[in-house]
Amino acid sequence: MDISQIIDPLNKAQRQAVCSEAQNTLVLAGAGSGKTRVLVHRIAWLVQIENVSPYSIMAVTFTNKAAGEMRFRIENLLKTPTRNMWVGTFHGLAHRLLRTHWKDAKLVENFQIIDSDDQLRLVKRIMKEMGIDDKKHPPREVQWFINECKDNGLRVAQLNPREFHNREFMLDVYFQYEELCQRTGMVDFAELLLRAHELWLHQPHVLKHYQQRFSHILVDEFQDTNTIQYAWLKVLSGNNLPATHMNTFVVGDDDQSIYGWRGAKIEHIREFTHDFKAGTSETVRLEQNYRSTGNILEAANSVIANNSERLGKELWTDDSEGELLQVYKAFNEIDEAAYVCGQIEKWIENGGKRSDVAILYRSNAQSQPHEYELVKRGVPYRVYGGLRFYDRAEIKDALAYMRLIANRQDDAALERIINTPTRGIGQRTLDIIRQAAKEKQQNLWQTAVELIADKGLSARAATSVQKFIDLIEELQIDDELSLAEQVTHIVEASFLKEFHGKENSDRAQAKVENLDELVNAAKRFDDEGDPLLDAMIEAKDEASANAGSESLQPLNPMAEFLAHAALEAGEGQADEWEDCIQLMSLHSAKGLEFELVFLSGLEQGLFPHKNALQDYVGGRLEEERRLCYVGITRARQQLHMTHAESRTIYGRSELSYPSQFLSEIPASLVSQVRAVQNSISGKHVTRNTSSSSSFASDDDGEVYIGQGVSHKKFGEGIVVDLEGTGARARVQVSFDNYGTRWLMLNIANLAT
Repeated sequence: MDISQIIDPLNKAQRQAVCSEAQNTLVLAGAGSGKTRVLVHRIAWLVQIENVSPYSIMAVTFTNKAAGEMRFRIENLLKTPTRNMWVGTFHGLAHRLLRTHWKDAKLVENFQIIDSDDQLRLVKRIMKEMGIDDKKHPPREVQWFINECKDNGLRVAQLNPREFHNREFMLDVYFQYEELCQRTGMVDFAELLLRAHELWLHQPHVLKHYQQRFSHILVDEFQDTNTIQYAWLKVLSGNNLPATHMNTFVVGDDDQSIYGWRGAKIEHIREFTHDFKAGTSETVRLEQNYRSTGNILEAANSVIANNSERLGKELWTDDSEGELLQVYKAFNEIDEAAYVCGQIEKWIENGGKRSDVAILYRSNAQSQPHEYELVKRGVPYRVYGGLRFYDRAEIKDALAYMRLIANRQDDAALERIINTPTRGIGQRTLDIIRQAAKEKQQNLWQTAVELIADKGLSARAATSVQKFIDLIEELQIDDELSLAEQVTHIVEASFLKEFHGKENSDRAQAKVENLDELVNAAKRFDDEGDPLLDAMIEAKDEASANAGSESLQPLNPMAEFLAHAALEAGEGQADEWEDCIQLMSLHSAKGLEFELVFLSGLEQGLFPHKNALQDYVGGRLEEERRLCYVGITRARQQLHMTHAESRTIYGRSELSYPSQFLSEIPASLVSQVRAVQNSISGKHVTRNTSSSSSFASDDDGEVYIGQGVSHKKFGEGIVVDLEGTGARARVQVSFDNYGTRWLMLNIANLAT
């Protein structure tokens, strides 16, 4: 590959970033500016032009999907496999390190990754053993506290009990939770990162090995790093050392930092050039957008310009100005949904694809009116963010069997399946086993075996528990079987298919099909593997020789598959869909793009959220504005923004006011519109109301949404919805003194 193949497809700013000679490079990549292309071409530049070994490059991102896309593009550009390269997510690379250096990290060799549900189950168990009222102190709150501590790099010993007032019990739960996980060989997602960071800090020979191995670190979505991820990168890069040779290349956008609520720190991207100060540094701005029209970008620029402390950039495009942004003032959420769905129907009638349309909202609760209207009109849709495959209950049951078969110390797996399917092991029996395990400081499996031998259980309970133990022993991994054959045997012999499929319903059938698909997933994994997991084994000899650590023993296929499933489940990304309208929260929309976008509910207190309006410091309001910026820049060709004069909250209709974000968009970019529906013919009329407050009906004079009417009994009101045709036509009117009423149009005798 010559230099032209690398830089010719790039614009001027992209070339500047890819060819940067600075030791530390910050790329401020605006929405739709080609950041993934820059990262991939940077790697190609290092390998092909600067003769850097691909195995001395570490590229880090946040999701498996993004990592997979990066590996795919690298392979296409370099025409070489990436399976031995360190390209992956923070969690995936941390997992790889801990598998390689499990003894240095003070872990058992076959430690198991537990997901959020299993972690919550352990927290509940500990709280129950400690006699803590879970009604007064919700376990999920304690779980959140533990993860927040880990994300900030804090163990129990580093916390000051005086700062917790009447919540010292959380420290006790955290301590007991850590003890239990260490004893039983379990690692949660936050622990992966914290333990990997502590590996650097407590094992200098390991850190030195990787600082010598890697000459370049590249980081995607840098604005989303939390405290422990940032610290991990800083220590590895050695940029606090004067003689470091490490090069750091980070790509991010401070204007798209929207995950503060889950620990992301916007300060990291702002402080990069200060914290990574060894050698030379350079900041490159990618401002040319390849996604949206000029008017959409100008609107986005105008909104985000109201945030302070920005690093600064201005999106632009070679594309046309495009259509004006359509802003619709609805009477209520019903009218809002009717307008949105009416515009979608026009889009489809004109040949547009449903999958090119997205309805975005600040709160998930806002989806309901849109869903109702879409169902009523027979328009297929999906709510983005539903349960992924590995999050489904029946799949988690099967994986728990596999985990316990692989590791008898996995208490979380045992608790999930000891009575699934039902086998007569009640809560009282499980409590006896738990208490004995706590007293003996050992895992539940060993305790159950000993209780049976010592007659510590009733005869009936002992028989049931023994049958469960015998089943797990019978399901022991058989190396002569393929992974798919092992999974098939486990699903069948455990009676999970029979258990989940016993009901004669579509839901039960879907669960059986999911279990069948698990076998298919195992087969695909057996054939294709996981690049990161495979690379762990490839790296074992080098790690052993150069770092003085224990060599990494190859994981058996079952253990590899369990690690793969756990890492996949941890991301919670949605599946690919059929051709249908997509509904999603604005947070879920980041990284996606659509031809036609609807931003709904742009009202003060809803978006921006009321909590942000109560933040006198202003940081939360600025994050809300960044969320609006993200929403606007999801649109390629058309953007509709809607708000309602009133919205039903807690069963009551309350007045609402337009979002301040709407006023931050220049009037020259906006067309104020009103959709009018004829109740008899079903025709739709869109009318520009930017210069007039009047609303018009169809030519045949039918009642229309937004029309002022008068009723003999209820008085003055406004039409907010219409339904049916002919003699069955109904009209919904919001009356000044009587609230909202549905009336039969042919007998209501409404005066207009």
